Amino acid sequence: MSTFVVDDDTLSTAMKISTGAALALVALSGTSATQSVKNTQGAAVLAAGPSGDWPMYGGSLAGDRYSPLAQITTANVSRLRPVCAFDAPEVVNFQSGIVAVNDVLYFTLFNNTYAVDGVTCQQKWKHTRPEPDTFLMVNRGVAYSDGRVFRGTGDAHVVAINAADGGQLWEVAIGEPKSGESAPLAPIAWGGLVFAGNAGGDNFGVRGHIYALDAATGRPVWRFDVVPDSGPARGTWPTASSANPPSGGATWTSYALDEAKGILYVPAGNAAPDFAQALRPGQNLYTNSLLALDARTGRLLSYVQPLAGDFHDWDLAAPPALITTKGGRPFVAQGSKDGYVYNIDRSSVTTSGSGGPGHMVVRTKAQVTTRENVDVPFSTERETRFCPGVQGGVEWNGPAYHPGLGLLYVNAIDWCTRIRMQPITTVKGTPGAPWTGAEPADGWLFGRHDPVEQWKGWVTAFDPETGHVKWKIQTPQPMVAAITATAGGLVFTGDLEGQLLAYDASTGKELWRHATGKAIGGGVISYQARGKQHIAAATGMNASTWNIKAGPARVVVYALP
Repeated sequence: MSTFVVDDDTLSTAMKISTGAALALVALSGTSATQSVKNTQGAAVLAAGPSGDWPMYGGSLAGDRYSPLAQITTANVSRLRPVCAFDAPEVVNFQSGIVAVNDVLYFTLFNNTYAVDGVTCQQKWKHTRPEPDTFLMVNRGVAYSDGRVFRGTGDAHVVAINAADGGQLWEVAIGEPKSGESAPLAPIAWGGLVFAGNAGGDNFGVRGHIYALDAATGRPVWRFDVVPDSGPARGTWPTASSANPPSGGATWTSYALDEAKGILYVPAGNAAPDFAQALRPGQNLYTNSLLALDARTGRLLSYVQPLAGDFHDWDLAAPPALITTKGGRPFVAQGSKDGYVYNIDRSSVTTSGSGGPGHMVVRTKAQVTTRENVDVPFSTERETRFCPGVQGGVEWNGPAYHPGLGLLYVNAIDWCTRIRMQPITTVKGTPGAPWTGAEPADGWLFGRHDPVEQWKGWVTAFDPETGHVKWKIQTPQPMVAAITATAGGLVFTGDLEGQLLAYDASTGKELWRHATGKAIGGGVISYQARGKQHIAAATGMNASTWNIKAGPARVVVYALP
């Protein structure tokens, strides 16, 4: 691996590898649950405040992807230039967010975790954890808290790493890889706890579980089962059996947390079999739901299922953003693969009281991509085309919010899918394998995409209080990269052609672009290092499911002269 640094026209190369040391395995047997925890360590976590750090996947714990830094503005962004880049050898699906704390950048490349200098891009350490390859070869990054970084793994573990030297501190299993479970999400950390969950909800019998782990030891503190074994929610799966087990509700991306109230917000994935709704009639709780959990105990406080009866694989795959509108309304902005961003009222959510969970309310929604044939039932005789497709809408990067302008910004994918169903009597599940109900097409069980010549993307700015679109930009390819708003009046993002982009946050006018040379599907962040604002982008996404081959990963850093 190599590093280039643009500084007085000099080029330097840095190679420093320091891998993990101690490994401690922690096992969890538990059931669905809410086990109380005493918070003795305090909220030792940085927020994206005046220091300009970016300690979580979404910046702050609120996940609003807003940077308070304003050295780079609409007036001077045209002078932005690359100052360094870090080239890694891995050719993987680089969707990692980038975390920036104390002048250091942290990111993941599947089973490798890197720390590089945020000004020079020189490598500080690399942590490698051997694990088997997965179909997607993806990991979405780390959380930073109290001198540690935390990440998930392709074989469904959570790992803690010493942020200073890359030494491994502990490791805990939160899923069973033989069943198709993994943990690609970037965790979040707060109050001495690390929050993470398993993916794999499209596989037979896999259910989502949300965990709180002790940040110091990895000890499981509580677990919440998204699809419970008992209670009223289990009654929303009326045809459940051993051959037709309740499945789904997994989590693919990061969470958000209300620090003042101690409430964790989790987006849960779709039910399975994805397309065969006849096998799973009912509300299928708590799949496709935004969940509000007591962060200290795991108790379900409230929920909302924005899209009930989903049969398109339209899960809530994006991280939520906790925002306060210009009118003072506390909302959760939740992107969905169905092509909407839902603006959900969280004012009634509280940790006080007892009894069953409350119900959050969707106040507005904004359509951010094409929607066609959304109510047309699928057929066993012919393919049915629908939009957004199974890789459409809002994916693993959620919205950004500019509090001064009162606008949300979101990237979206405009790519449609065709599905032909298996006869219901022949839909059989196999442990560890996808369970969708669709006939095989193009080598998998999730339908046939439109040709890439027909795909496109959107960048949309809208008012969360009304859902009114302020401005919208169509792009030639899907927009999957992170999007970040700054106090300098800018919105930064990137595209699959490798262009890093800066828009005027008020008008959508493109003010700057730079060709990185590699598809951008990961983090785009703003942070301060050595007293100066920087922009960093994760480039080099490789994904057969997106027809993208970008080569080895690269992190590129920009600043003003």
